[in-house]
Amino acid sequence: MYRDFDILKLGHPHLRLTAEAVNDVASDDNQVLFKRLLAFVIAQQGMGIAAPQVDISQRFFMMSSHPNSRYPHAPLMQPTVVINPEILWMSDHQQKEWEGCLSVPGVRALVPRHTEIDVRYTLATNDIVQIRYSGFLARVFQHEYDHLNGLVFLDRIETSHDIMVEDEWQKRIANHDQHASNIAF
Repeated sequence: MYRDFDILKLGHPHLRLTAEAVNDVASDDNQVLFKRLLAFVIAQQGMGIAAPQVDISQRFFMMSSHPNSRYPHAPLMQPTVVINPEILWMSDHQQKEWEGCLSVPGVRALVPRHTEIDVRYTLATNDIVQIRYSGFLARVFQHEYDHLNGLVFLDRIETSHDIMVEDEWQKRIANHDQHASNIAF
């Protein structure tokens, strides 16, 4: 039923739609879709991907944080399908860190995000999870959650001076710039 996924790029109108709730988590079609999209994000070395990024307007995304060549300091977590998520609480404290996105290739930006969030979502097993994420995982969750609401990370920046092309960002990493974290989704 589902072919290989193509990532929608910034400018595609479907990337800006608000996604619909997933109604039948346990359906065979959804179970296959969840597994395939999870494998896809791992193959892309992404920390996550939201269904709208592959032109599926449903409220779910993948979180797949793990250290690798692109993200050597990412925390390790079990790859997770996050279905019909809700953010229940956000800390007052926000922090700016560098983000990128598979839908906005070649661009990085300093994005302010809440440093802690309480969330609730359904797993592919139909179990409900309620958890607090902080730091990197809170950032990944907020980034992917935005995609479900038609937003991209560039919508969150405070000034255009916080945007950089990938080549320049890589130079900063190579020069061990203390302000450039290795974050992209």
